[in-house]
Amino acid sequence: MGLRTGIEVSLALAEAVGLSRADVIAAYPITPQTHIVEHLAEMVAEGRLDAEYVAVESEHSAISACLGSAAAGARTFTATASQGLAFMHEILFIASSMRLPLVMAVANRTLSSPINILADHSDIMPERDIGWVQLFAENGQEAHDLTLQAFKLAEDSQVLLPVLISLDGFFLSHMIEPVTLISQEEADAFLSPCTLKPRLDPAEPRTLGALGGPEVYTEVKQQQNEALCGAVPVLEKIWNEFSGQFGRSYRSLETYRLDNAEIALITMGAVSETARSSVDQLRERGIRAGLVRIRLWRPFPVRELLSSLDPIPCIAVLDRMLSPGSVNGPVALEVKSAFYQHSRQPRINCFVAGLGGRELSRRTFIEMVNRSLAGESHDTPSIHLDVRHA
Repeated sequence: MGLRTGIEVSLALAEAVGLSRADVIAAYPITPQTHIVEHLAEMVAEGRLDAEYVAVESEHSAISACLGSAAAGARTFTATASQGLAFMHEILFIASSMRLPLVMAVANRTLSSPINILADHSDIMPERDIGWVQLFAENGQEAHDLTLQAFKLAEDSQVLLPVLISLDGFFLSHMIEPVTLISQEEADAFLSPCTLKPRLDPAEPRTLGALGGPEVYTEVKQQQNEALCGAVPVLEKIWNEFSGQFGRSYRSLETYRLDNAEIALITMGAVSETARSSVDQLRERGIRAGLVRIRLWRPFPVRELLSSLDPIPCIAVLDRMLSPGSVNGPVALEVKSAFYQHSRQPRINCFVAGLGGRELSRRTFIEMVNRSLAGESHDTPSIHLDVRHA
């Protein structure tokens, strides 16, 4: 059985990469993800992990090296955050378009300017259209478990796509939490050895990523999108297998106290634990609140979302990124789009909060609920909650 221990979440994630027997790790240090790859470098140096650790000169080089190693058939991992993820941007599309099954962790951190090293989702939300499977961890156990699951999903012959795991920087990445670490024997039973067929082989020279004119480009993108959407049943199968072996259940989204709810909060990431606590407090006050926490961000779980929120009349969505010039944040846009042609149209309010690491407390979520139930109409870009004046 796995070992239950207190461990920094970044290290728990790195341990899962080691348990997955990754062949290649290529990364460049950037706060707050550095502890992940630093720990992996130590594991390789100490002989605990038989892998090639590639110390590159930038995040752009890191993801480029990962493309090469994945194309050569190696189980590949990288990690980054914030400006580093932005620096990778152009290559991320290539990884998914070429169907390269690598895994990346992103310790979410705000983008400059002004310079800020704390967490929000302004780094990951601009990457929502890169064609990767994208998952959000709420706690250390999920960060550990999702990493093992991510390799299994990425390398499945029906998927062959890169997978990204988001964890809130500092608020989760640097927290010491109780985590049941999977043993190597358990990991080996769950995740088979990497058997990816090399696409780059000196004995059989070929071209990858060649020119594709208008006569083929649309078809290629359609195949890519079908593979991404088709990853959902494979992921659900993996989650069922994981639950059977380890007893921990995973779904595209998690719900809390939605029975007879008059309003539902929608959150992503580590702040969901605070939101859950606020739901309990609201219930004690006689307000029938509930929570939906989204784990699978891409592809977006429309069917599950609609089913979970039926027939709740009011929804309050938390976005941790400002989308300048838009009347909604990215998550609220997805939620509203899901309901656009639905027979029932609940009132959906978008709230932008927690930017630049600003505190998200129970008071924040209670204010979201109170404003939503009061029927406030949001004609301005977003509501910016500031707990200093709540």
